[in-house]
Amino acid sequence: MAKDYTLEKRKLVIGGVAIVIVIIYIMRLFVLQIMTDSYKKNADSNAFLNKIQYPSRGAIYDRNGKLLVFNQPAYDITFVPREVTQLDTLDFCRTLNITKEQLLKRMKDVKNRWMNPGYSRYTHQVFMTQLSAEECGVFQEKLFKFPGFYIQRRTIRQYTYDAAGHALGDIGEVSMKDIEADDYYIRGDYIGKQGIEKSYEKYLRGEKGVEVLLRDAHGRIQGHYMDGKLDRSSVPGKNLTLGLDIELQRLGERLMKNKIGAIVAIEPETGEILCLVSAPNFDPHLMIGRQRGKNHQMLQMDKQKPLLNRAIMGSYPPGSTFKTAQALTFLQEGIIQPSTSFPCSHGFIYGGLRVGCHGHGSPLPLIPAIATSCNAYFCWGLYRMFGDRKYGSPQNAITVWKDHMVSQGFGYKLGTDLPGEKRGFIPNAGVYDRAYRGSWNGLTVISISIGQGEVLSTPLQMANLAATIANRGYFVTPHIVKEIQDAELDSTYRERRYTSIDRQYYEEIVEGMRAAVTGVTGSATCRIAGTILPGVEICGKTGTAQNRGHDHSAFIGFAPMDKPKIAIAVYVENGGWGATYGVPYGALMMEQYLNGKLSPASEARAEEMSNRVIMYGNEER
Repeated sequence: MAKDYTLEKRKLVIGGVAIVIVIIYIMRLFVLQIMTDSYKKNADSNAFLNKIQYPSRGAIYDRNGKLLVFNQPAYDITFVPREVTQLDTLDFCRTLNITKEQLLKRMKDVKNRWMNPGYSRYTHQVFMTQLSAEECGVFQEKLFKFPGFYIQRRTIRQYTYDAAGHALGDIGEVSMKDIEADDYYIRGDYIGKQGIEKSYEKYLRGEKGVEVLLRDAHGRIQGHYMDGKLDRSSVPGKNLTLGLDIELQRLGERLMKNKIGAIVAIEPETGEILCLVSAPNFDPHLMIGRQRGKNHQMLQMDKQKPLLNRAIMGSYPPGSTFKTAQALTFLQEGIIQPSTSFPCSHGFIYGGLRVGCHGHGSPLPLIPAIATSCNAYFCWGLYRMFGDRKYGSPQNAITVWKDHMVSQGFGYKLGTDLPGEKRGFIPNAGVYDRAYRGSWNGLTVISISIGQGEVLSTPLQMANLAATIANRGYFVTPHIVKEIQDAELDSTYRERRYTSIDRQYYEEIVEGMRAAVTGVTGSATCRIAGTILPGVEICGKTGTAQNRGHDHSAFIGFAPMDKPKIAIAVYVENGGWGATYGVPYGALMMEQYLNGKLSPASEARAEEMSNRVIMYGNEER
């Protein structure tokens, strides 16, 4: 009988296929059991329970050691889905004071792997967060009725004072974006959302610990695995000491009641922020517990934008405070000398162009021009610089001008350690070339000479200018954290940043700012500062920035004149002349910081000014 080769081939093919399938299965089993630990994890989850131990978050103190932010106990309810059986939903909901609909929705959300990518039937899932001790006590009594549910001890933030909300920030539950960005977090964890809590999150949060617990075949906890040898203790977060003086901060917030604007004070030598007031503000206690979301939404809907940190996010025309930076630039470029005088006929007049000015002597050299805040002087300086032949064109001149302004801290973010800082705006040649099709000169942009027009700065930048003048030519990047427990502050906040202006020119500006207080050259825009704080050599410069007919009141200054301890900027929207609010507020803040308290007369003045109400459109603040 002839041999059937076709059948033989079929046998070989079928045999080969079977061998390949077996090999594939063996390889797959090898990968699953040896190369990966997915099955091991699932098996372990049946035998072990890894219970996270949350660290206490670092505390926050002010520069004088006063406790600002601390922790208080709170409790989360977690559950292991596979262990939840025969749940008495009615009793459960009554105990936690929730509805059945809320219970079902929460269970559905937890199982949604898009919302909760770490979901597993064998691991703890967060059901409810931030229960008080009283709420937890009620649930604890009935816990035996709800198998699969557990109580996890946590902490929430508490505040000693109802101040500094913008600076301190707050914490909230992590978002999906937070979890994806850092595998430290799981659903239900908390993270810094604003302020210091956000920017120093990795220092404040600490390190989680874990307890490895052993289960029996029914999922009941039998104790610590290997007598706790695999347990890991949590590491508390690091404490922070701020440069902030809480009493100075509270005074600033009191003065700014019923107003919109900001006050920023800096220690010139170190760059430490002594106060960071943004008005209107909010009580940080509103950002605690389960009501945080509701309160946050309420604040977001407020038309006055209390959540906006105007101290670092508000972009304002600096007005006449900017003349100090202009004078430094003109001196450095040789456009003027301290003795250079310009005429002022109640303003700068050139052809049909007129920039008004208040009455004072004329012509004036530099120091009296600063003391009286003469608009014409700085208009003439800018006109002369932008028309100077040594630059070749106004475009080249403004480039040099802008570089000097940037070196003095304008036009870009300073790099403070608080999130959300804005850069302000210093125009360049391109801005005006586009606006005027390349045909423009100093007269076209004359308003920038007095801190108007396109020039914008933040109150932080204005305070930094005051600190730079106080230091005679350098500043340290402003920062609110002074010390980190067992860690070194970033070098950014320890290094001096020198401007492009020679030190010798700063002495002229200091003398002009001192004359603005003493009146030795005649008219003095900051004279009231000397009456509030006699015996201290205060240096100041007012600003009155026009804004659609409503002038903003501004002031920068520092004290004492030699070895200065505080530099400050005040900005009150719709506050009128710089001397109306800016100067007295600045002087009162200096008195509080330098003397540790206000005199009875100053206290009366502070109380009266804090109760003033400023109109904003059709609304009062």
